[in-house]
Amino acid sequence: MTAFAQTNPITDICFLVEDIERASAFYVERLGFRPRRRAPGFADFRGAGVTLALWEIAHIAENTGVSSRRAPPGVHKACAAIELASPEQVDAAYAELKAAGVLFHAPPQNYVWNARCCYFADPDDNLWEIYAWSEGGPIGDIDPR
Repeated sequence: MTAFAQTNPITDICFLVEDIERASAFYVERLGFRPRRRAPGFADFRGAGVTLALWEIAHIAENTGVSSRRAPPGVHKACAAIELASPEQVDAAYAELKAAGVLFHAPPQNYVWNARCCYFADPDDNLWEIYAWSEGGPIGDIDPR
């Protein structure tokens, strides 16, 4: 039997948010996502890759029965990452997004895992990483296929 994750690609990433309007504005105005679908308490966006969706915590809890429990402010609950082709592209993306009003934790830095990275959070404290491997590539590959 083939494992589920090997035959079914991830198609969407959904962040649970407090306020759909505030979160949507961040993704459209700061990061340039294009709205694709809207419904009460829900929005998703076109981008280069998987679909990014936002769902209000209260709405998903009310309609599905999942927990509406929230983490306190400043606690990161998820991290999405965007891999770029080079460390120079990380620096360029940082400059572009910073000019658009994105608040980063720090400027891009070289890390011990052989990547140049920078980090920011959306209005609901979902963490984002922009990274590129440095010369020599990733460290610790188990199966380089």
